[in-house]
Amino acid sequence: MFVQQLINGLTTGAAYALIALGYTMIYGILGLINFAQGELYMCGAFVAVLLLASGQVGFVGAFLAGMLAAALLGVALERVAFRPLRGSHPLVPLLSAIGASIFLQSLALLLFGPSDRPFPVQFEFRTVELAGLPVSTLQGLILLTALGFMVLLLAFVKYTTYGKAIIACALDRDTARLMGINVDRMVALTFFLGSALSGAAGILMAIYYNATYPRMGLLPGLKAFSAAILGGVGSIPGAILGGLLLGVAESLGAGYLSSGYKDAVAFVILILVLLLRPQGILKGKGH
Repeated sequence: MFVQQLINGLTTGAAYALIALGYTMIYGILGLINFAQGELYMCGAFVAVLLLASGQVGFVGAFLAGMLAAALLGVALERVAFRPLRGSHPLVPLLSAIGASIFLQSLALLLFGPSDRPFPVQFEFRTVELAGLPVSTLQGLILLTALGFMVLLLAFVKYTTYGKAIIACALDRDTARLMGINVDRMVALTFFLGSALSGAAGILMAIYYNATYPRMGLLPGLKAFSAAILGGVGSIPGAILGGLLLGVAESLGAGYLSSGYKDAVAFVILILVLLLRPQGILKGKGH
């Protein structure tokens, strides 16, 4: 039972980690918590579902289109809801992020209605024996896909010119600007990447739970925020670690205590981290 709960936790934790990467990257470059990450998660899932339901696009095309739609929505949010507020009191962009989240939830409710939409999966998933343990091929797909995106992001940030420019802006935007880096462009790129990852997480979880609905990003978004705090907000490796640990803790809590405690685990962990180690497991920005 322990190993099965561990696999279940890593599966959901991988999705939390993808959303947490969006939180931590945006916080790293702007010092801003974008509470609309959950709605970007929802956007990616809905676009993929609608395209697949149309029958005109295959699974891979719908997946990439969902990521792109979430990424473009993230860039639009940065331009409309956050860029005009730079330099204002920290509470102002925070309230703007919360307002954007509520607006996007309400818009999705108007456009798609409150009912769940099943994910039109085009292939069958089965359970295979791995070292004597039953493992779902769907869980394997989710884990491998999420880990692949994490590796690509780490490689992008570490080895590409744009990635290094993002790091420079996160360290000191004014100095980066004096060095000839277009800070606005790097901020937009950060929103693009973080939003695309959230969209990917939304698609993966829509497949996993076979459900897409307007408020589907609310709890995962809050849990991913807890994961970012747990790992060390502003730290990319910390976001990955925090997401995976949170998913495992949540799964073990549901399996060994009660499924009713599943959603509470993330917030109990958040409170404990803020009390005992507010800088997170890996020290984030500003520590």
